[in-house]
Amino acid sequence: MSSKKIVKSGVNRVMGVNETIRDTTIQTDLTNPRWDQKATLTYLGATIAQVAAMTALLWGMDVAFGYFNLGALAPWATTAIACAFFAFVTLRSRLFSLLDNTRNSGRYKSLQRPGWAPPPLAFPIVWMSIAVLRVVSAYLVWSAMGQTFLSWPLILYVVHLSLGDTWNTIFTVEGRLGAAVPMVIVGPLLSVVVLTVGYFQVVPLAGWIILPSLVWLAIATALCISLWRLNGQEPLYPVISKAES
Repeated sequence: MSSKKIVKSGVNRVMGVNETIRDTTIQTDLTNPRWDQKATLTYLGATIAQVAAMTALLWGMDVAFGYFNLGALAPWATTAIACAFFAFVTLRSRLFSLLDNTRNSGRYKSLQRPGWAPPPLAFPIVWMSIAVLRVVSAYLVWSAMGQTFLSWPLILYVVHLSLGDTWNTIFTVEGRLGAAVPMVIVGPLLSVVVLTVGYFQVVPLAGWIILPSLVWLAIATALCISLWRLNGQEPLYPVISKAES
């Protein structure tokens, strides 16, 4: 196996990207597009449920730290536990989603892309780098908040992750390029702006560390809009599938 394939396989494994999955694209009826209200409510409900579950997890970590007196451990041990937790939440947030959140590069490869679009392999590498920055910044905020997990900046963080997972379902899994445009703007992009500002208010260093995530999501938003324009410009809302029409 070539070094390029080894790197690609390793990055995909860490980021949970699966390139050999079934086609889950929603075949929409664009001849008579109608708003899929059921899908919209499903996205909304699943996002709220994921935020609630991950917020409960933050609370559970506070309870665990207090019950087992983990704060009394050596500083390096406490740091390791906190960083491991934030790494798990960052890399596997989709486990708390009720939606299909399979990561795969097949959708992106199948689309007509603008000339400036990054190659498919760039995405898991960039996201892995962003994940490291997310873990470090979350740890700094946790430390600044008195080693409290259930704090408003970290709740903003799990909201951001949840919105990103819902967008992934809409764009990557279901291939709804139209609905993905407003979702990426009001979801991942807007939430990372709020998150970055929140981090700056608590620990300026954490704000600077998470800032590349905002820059990347701004680029991803521009790419999402370009892909929509180049691939049919379907309505900017979930459309009922052909099977249901």
